[in-house]
Amino acid sequence: MARPAGIFDVRYEQDIAVVRTMPQWITLGLFLIFLVVLPQLFPDRYLLNIINIIMIMTISVHGLNILTGFAGQISAGHAAFMGVGAYACASFMTFWGLSFWLSLPLAGLTAGLVGILFGLPSLRLKGFYLAMATIAAQFIITAFFLHYKPEIFGGGTGMSLEPIRLGNIVFDTQGNLYYMIMPFAVIMTYFAQNLVRSRMGRAFVAIRDNDLAAEIMGISLFGYKLRAFFIGCFFAGISGSLYIAFM
Repeated sequence: MARPAGIFDVRYEQDIAVVRTMPQWITLGLFLIFLVVLPQLFPDRYLLNIINIIMIMTISVHGLNILTGFAGQISAGHAAFMGVGAYACASFMTFWGLSFWLSLPLAGLTAGLVGILFGLPSLRLKGFYLAMATIAAQFIITAFFLHYKPEIFGGGTGMSLEPIRLGNIVFDTQGNLYYMIMPFAVIMTYFAQNLVRSRMGRAFVAIRDNDLAAEIMGISLFGYKLRAFFIGCFFAGISGSLYIAFM
């Protein structure tokens, strides 16, 4: 909703704000309240199952949007980094004895670091050729988890985990899982929306639109492309970690 004529932004923070007017704040507040009460309004298990999947995939899509939509780096194997996050989270819990809540950010960081490794070709490749490199990541990562040390990663059967707990709360129903996944979806959405309005986000857009001009302006293609891969794959890793809790 547009503001009345004659009202202008006087600070940079106002200019880049996601929510700018009182009606927008009210709408946002009502929407957040709706998210909180949604399982009570629609208690159907199947519907909540679909909503949980949508929220998990939304997090991964935000990462892909940052990487491809804003930074212009094509990733055709993004699902593989969800797998990295999922297996990393399960491994931290199984072999290191860490809780899910500590394993979750570590799994995101692991997926981000693996993303940097496969993002290195972006420094020399573009378009179709970069897409082929990321498809290679999909096959390499899948083959690694399926065939490397099945006694650790479970091979084709995967790894099994106990239901996620937080104190006395057990996330073993679709309703409880909703309340576990929803805050992450909201927070990651907020982070993604603000990132693209930051200095880094503007650098991503500049590289996407014309990387040569961006480099002439002093933007480090090496640094920002790898940051885009790290952030995009970090989102995918968080999404994959939540998916194992959902499964």
